[in-house]
Amino acid sequence: MALQTWCSFVLPTFPSPKTLSPNPHPQASLNHRRHSYDPQTWPLLGKRELCLSSLALVLNGFSPYLPNSFSAEELELERYTDSNEGFTLLRPSSWIKVDKAGATVLFEEANKGSNNVGVVVNPVRLSNLREFGSPEFVADKLIQAERRKESTKEAEVIDVAERSGREGLQVYEFEYKVDSTRGGMKRIFTAAFVASKKLYLLNISHSDKPENPLNDHIRMILEQVLHSFDSAPLI
Repeated sequence: MALQTWCSFVLPTFPSPKTLSPNPHPQASLNHRRHSYDPQTWPLLGKRELCLSSLALVLNGFSPYLPNSFSAEELELERYTDSNEGFTLLRPSSWIKVDKAGATVLFEEANKGSNNVGVVVNPVRLSNLREFGSPEFVADKLIQAERRKESTKEAEVIDVAERSGREGLQVYEFEYKVDSTRGGMKRIFTAAFVASKKLYLLNISHSDKPENPLNDHIRMILEQVLHSFDSAPLI
């Protein structure tokens, strides 16, 4: 997936079901607070603008935990932790780490660079995501950013959720699909949290074309990557 820059999230100062318990290993047990997506019922958006350098590479239901019959190893996932930036996640063990401008870290499927997992970390003047807005508000800004791209033919939010990460950290999760002139139909999963005055954004992109749709096994893998994204102690 090609790296792009989008400046479409919104922050005020920067140029549901059940609440979850914190969990240091989110792939092992996660419950989600899910939100219905209905833009007509959401508040009108203000002038707050968050400008994030991030990946359009990187962004139906979220699987709440890794089934007991599958381990991370069986799904060919391995943990990646960046103690300098302060985040951790599971990533497909066969995917290759590559360098791309704007990405803190990026993993691509071999010979299929449009299938990738990437993280962007940017400084912000917030203590948590709620200071920015609700999960629905963020999802709306996200989908607006996608629709403004010249290459986008269609973009649709599938699901919105939130969960607690390490030490009660608030994490927002989103799933949406994009049809574009660049790569056709793609399924996007993204997660975001704020910690230590930094915004952490995970984006997962995978081909989801009608002739070769995302299958259940690949979806399970990508969801576990999504749910594993969390803060990590800084060194």
